Amino acid sequence: MNIKLLDENTLQAWDDYVNQSQGSTFFHRAGWREVIQRSFNHDTYYLFAEENGVIIGILPLVHIKSLLFGNSLCSTAFCVYGGIVADNEEATLALDRKAGEIARELGVDYLEMRNTAQITPDRPYKKLYVTFKKDLLDNVEDNMQAIPRKQRAMVRKGAKAGLISEIDEGIERFYRAYSESVRNLGTPVFTKKYFRYLKEVFKEDCEILTVVDSQGQLISSVMSFYFKGEVLPYYGGGTERARSVQGNDFMYWEVMRRAVEKGCKVFDFGRSKEGTGSYRFKKHWGFEPQPLYYEFDLVNSKSIPDVNPLNPKYRLFIAAWKKLPLPVSQLVGPWLAKDLG
Repeated sequence: MNIKLLDENTLQAWDDYVNQSQGSTFFHRAGWREVIQRSFNHDTYYLFAEENGVIIGILPLVHIKSLLFGNSLCSTAFCVYGGIVADNEEATLALDRKAGEIARELGVDYLEMRNTAQITPDRPYKKLYVTFKKDLLDNVEDNMQAIPRKQRAMVRKGAKAGLISEIDEGIERFYRAYSESVRNLGTPVFTKKYFRYLKEVFKEDCEILTVVDSQGQLISSVMSFYFKGEVLPYYGGGTERARSVQGNDFMYWEVMRRAVEKGCKVFDFGRSKEGTGSYRFKKHWGFEPQPLYYEFDLVNSKSIPDVNPLNPKYRLFIAAWKKLPLPVSQLVGPWLAKDLG
């Protein structure tokens, strides 16, 4: 067995492995390597274990070296899931060992594995994030009835307000809604080209759904990923009007409705931090939280990093960011966001 680095000649073999492996996720796809390199210029180390010319395990890694947020090696940065996917324990151990070697050669503060299940019990993990997944029913109306009554009323309020959903090929309306929303949360926005590359690389598996009112005015928009019968609304946001007409509630229902019509079997509402507004929002939809195990190999750091908006030391920064004019946040935000993997 050999551990090798992904190159242009092995891209298809990597994705073939991802598509057939039970433990893989959309975020293990090789396209993320191209998107991250082109968008943020970070170094990547996409490792695979090969035996008799056949891939038997993979581990995508991204190196982020930031003066503000530290030096890390992560599987996978900018993604909620990651870690090793392998056919056997031997491949798992070999990939993990190689990742540790690279982490120490780079002199990072820590190596982070964003696992959906605990893989290495003796490593510390961050007890902060959960994910929300739910099986979809075959019939659209059955899925509507499965939403708790109060949340169902919110969706119907949006429909009564004359909201409709449209599929966008471009990113302009999405970026306006998304950037306004994250500015209001006090979070730096990603560069526009990042979303353009996501659409370009993942094609029909990356879809933008935009909600407008009866006059065609932008209300909200979301970028979703499709993978192995699952839909994952990943980046989304609403304009100032969205709250008064339940624009976000209607938007997520439209993603669900269209996913059912496409034959999807699972709705992945994605990651949230425990106790936050997004956590409560997803609970209101009838989804139950499932813990995520972000495991850390502390190389030079003495403790698990705490780079997230709940950290009190970022409170003043977040409060100031919320007050920025939207064009200023769109200009300055990408410089910061590229290191917030």
